[in-house]
Amino acid sequence: MDFEEYRARYYADPQPEQRYPFAGVRGATLFYQDYPAALGFFRQVLGDPAYVEGEFTHGWRIGESWLTVFPAKEGSPTNLEVPIYLQSPEAVDALYAAFITAGAAGDPPQDTLMYVPVRMTVVADPFGVMFTLVGEYPLED
Repeated sequence: MDFEEYRARYYADPQPEQRYPFAGVRGATLFYQDYPAALGFFRQVLGDPAYVEGEFTHGWRIGESWLTVFPAKEGSPTNLEVPIYLQSPEAVDALYAAFITAGAAGDPPQDTLMYVPVRMTVVADPFGVMFTLVGEYPLED
């Protein structure tokens, strides 16, 4: 299905107005029981954190937002998916490779439609948290 058919099938027309003046979702905070292992995983994938406050607050810049990791008293996050949008479809492949090398699992990226034409994949970190890696293709006029 091409994008025009996709848009006609799934988008509300007219689009409903947003109820609030949103600026966006500016990050995700994840709590891990095996905190040292989670820090090691994210350091391997994303490099050193851009923000460290004491022993238990580590944050990585993800574009204009943050991924923050804290220790959990019990368990690790479940039933959630963290979307990470990259600046290009090609960057999805590189980040996917970094996740897989660090111990994540997931199918290779593919081209598909998700609101717009994208290259994407979903990977699970070694603790079960899902990350959607997305790079949008430019829309043709």
